[in-house]
Amino acid sequence: MTSESLILFFIVAVVLVGGAILFSTFIAPTSINLQKSDSYECGVPTKGVTWLQFNVGYYLFALLFLVFEVETVFIFPWAVVMKQVGMTAFVEIVIFFAILGLGLLYAWKKHALIWE
Repeated sequence: MTSESLILFFIVAVVLVGGAILFSTFIAPTSINLQKSDSYECGVPTKGVTWLQFNVGYYLFALLFLVFEVETVFIFPWAVVMKQVGMTAFVEIVIFFAILGLGLLYAWKKHALIWE
């Protein structure tokens, strides 16, 4: 790929994305009212201050969930090609599980899995 075609690619990408954003800005229906700017939680009107600081443990727990959820995305393709690739695939998945195990051990030691 030459530098001219790379530059052209980025220009086309910027034009298409910018055009889509501008198109949706001008064409999309809008209505402005106070009820839309009000804080809303599951159908129940909020009481008191709505900007609260949450414990960082919630975010850590969510990130750990995402890490181990993404793990399953990598396991399925590995299982499909395991027979064709053979021992190489087995060694790679053992390394993958070892890294995940170290991550789980780290989270366990930092007490990130304790729900308070």
